[in-house]
Amino acid sequence: MAYEVTKRDEEWRRELSPEEYQVLRLAGTERPWTGELLEEKRQGTYSCRACGQTLFTAETKFDSHCGWPSFYQPGEGDAVELIEDRSLGMVRTEVRCARCGSHLGHVFDDAPQTPTGDRYCMNSVSLTFEPEAGTS
Repeated sequence: MAYEVTKRDEEWRRELSPEEYQVLRLAGTERPWTGELLEEKRQGTYSCRACGQTLFTAETKFDSHCGWPSFYQPGEGDAVELIEDRSLGMVRTEVRCARCGSHLGHVFDDAPQTPTGDRYCMNSVSLTFEPEAGTS
């Protein structure tokens, strides 16, 4: 797929920290319960750390007790793309940024407590958080 934001591998390596590169560009996963955004409770928006595309809003974030920030739906429009992932001997659905193709995490249909039933399980290192004006 052709993405709006494309860069050579060496550019991504230069712009991202080693951990960010491992997750965003190589589809790695940060350790559970370690992400800086896991306990974030303020209102605001979550964007792709690699390209800045707005992906999720705080209104859709919920505590799924899985060890990673979880959301029940992405933001408006086509912010994310979903791709079948058959790695690790199972079938999962990978979530990527639709603007740059960076790996964000996976989506699961195991959250009946949410309006959509979905749990977008995201890596904190894949996201940046911008608090809403007036919140701290």
